[in-house]
Amino acid sequence: MTLSPMKTRSFRTLLAAAVLTAVSGVATAQQTQLNPQAKRITDEAIHADLESYEATQGRIQALNDGGRPIRDYHLSKAQCWLDVSFHEYTRNDRSAFPQEALTESEKLIVDMENGVSPIPTDTALVNNAKYLRADLWQRLKVIHGTPGFACAAQKVACGEVELVHAGNEFNQQQWRHSKPYIQIAEDLVNEAETAARLCGVADPTGPVAPAPAPGPLIANVLFEFDRDGYKDIRTYSLESVDRALATISSEQRELAGVTLVGHADRMQGNGFDYNQALSERRAKTVRELLIGRGVAADKIRYEYRGDTQQVQQCDGVKPRAALLECLLPNRRVEVRFELGR
Repeated sequence: MTLSPMKTRSFRTLLAAAVLTAVSGVATAQQTQLNPQAKRITDEAIHADLESYEATQGRIQALNDGGRPIRDYHLSKAQCWLDVSFHEYTRNDRSAFPQEALTESEKLIVDMENGVSPIPTDTALVNNAKYLRADLWQRLKVIHGTPGFACAAQKVACGEVELVHAGNEFNQQQWRHSKPYIQIAEDLVNEAETAARLCGVADPTGPVAPAPAPGPLIANVLFEFDRDGYKDIRTYSLESVDRALATISSEQRELAGVTLVGHADRMQGNGFDYNQALSERRAKTVRELLIGRGVAADKIRYEYRGDTQQVQQCDGVKPRAALLECLLPNRRVEVRFELGR
């Protein structure tokens, strides 16, 4: 169904109503309810839902106008929950995801409107979203505890939401549909780590402080199933290595060392020992690749973990071709560029 233009109720009226509700103290975390999917068959129902989205956007705008900065973690997260909810609503998602994502946005809005402190930073796996890419979740968790979090908060918040978005898509239509959102999350994690590393201040609005010790740059080189040669690398995954090297050069950082960690997926047709050796060969291939890109051999060390550290489980994915593609993130060599000041 094509969405018709919104009706006469103005944005200003909606915003005023939202602010009035918050001030009067009757705002609740689940105030906004979208029409059930079965009722989204009339222009009137769709208009009502669009007005609900616009009103929620107005409340976020009011918080920003009231002094909460765009870079604020909770404001950013409320916006990202709203964005993914609206994205799936317009894609005619028939699950509970649009409503539950909108509710997460509104929970944060209500806490900010009511001056709650501290506001929780946990991220709900709404609509029973699959927990994908443990490695990305862990990298985001680490940023929370760094001095540079103040500069990276917006990217961290949206990265967490996009991982949930990807997990919801995985449950509904498996890996092929979740993959684009995983890519968005990967990009946000990389951008968050860069922002945290370059932050160099304890408070973005305060005086400049000495820059903290920079964290590592992380790239993942991905391999085809049961392969370990240079020609078996997914070409696009080399872009993350080249971006890291370019960042080191542009920031004029010292490369203190590189650690390579080889991995294999959980397909154990040839046994545990085979996967251990396969992950070692992959690490050696990436070592030669880095030397070819100008990294000194004595700065590179490698280790290998076989199939002991899976970042994506892909339970229930069929047929076999889809399963092997889903398991691709496990067939990796993690490249950690350790930086000097």
